[in-house]
Amino acid sequence: MRLVASYLIGLIFGIGISISGMANPAKVLNFFDVAGAWDPSLILVMGGALVVTFIGYRMILSRPAPVLETKFHLPESTHLDSRLIGGAAVFGVGWGIAGFCPGGALPALGTGRFEVMAFAAALIAGIFVAKGLMALSGARAARLLRSES
Repeated sequence: MRLVASYLIGLIFGIGISISGMANPAKVLNFFDVAGAWDPSLILVMGGALVVTFIGYRMILSRPAPVLETKFHLPESTHLDSRLIGGAAVFGVGWGIAGFCPGGALPALGTGRFEVMAFAAALIAGIFVAKGLMALSGARAARLLRSES
């Protein structure tokens, strides 16, 4: 049942991304082009998503537990650290350059267009680079702790 629910949620998300035009990088890039062919429709898409999310979280989190899980898995930390801020900055710059975010690129993979495939490849490479950097920083922190004791 969990697999079916995951598939349906992904399908609804992908259809919504496609209908809203967020799988089209030109639509996103035109939003950032305020001096040229500015397309403000992204504000409506993001605003609609915020409203749905706000209402949805209030409704769902009022329940004792999720339907297909024993408990809610929410972030425990609200601390803003360099990893969070740096990741958000890299995400924003990449979105502004490519016109894709991961959510918009996944439904666009079905088009088979080269730029979508290149974005997906860069996304996967970035995940591996980030994991490697986190492992290096974790190893460095462990060495520092050992040398201090």
